Amino acid sequence: MLTNEPNVTVSPTPQRRRLERVLSMEWLGQTFASICWMGSVFVYGISSNGDWLQLFAASFWLVANVASISTAKAD
Repeated sequence: MLTNEPNVTVSPTPQRRRLERVLSMEWLGQTFASICWMGSVFVYGISSNGDWLQLFAASFWLVANVASISTAKAD
């Protein structure tokens, strides 16, 4: 059936937008880096307050990356 309606661009759904964000090199790179950073703290051991700060920083970086997925909105 033919119609005379103009082409309408549909915005991606929030789920699609989240998937796109998760598959982006930026998100994957940052998430992988934070996981490696946390892992290095355990490999080298926690022997000072600075080590705890490193672990907290890496953990919060990972949490921020995960939270960015849930706040993704369709443009």
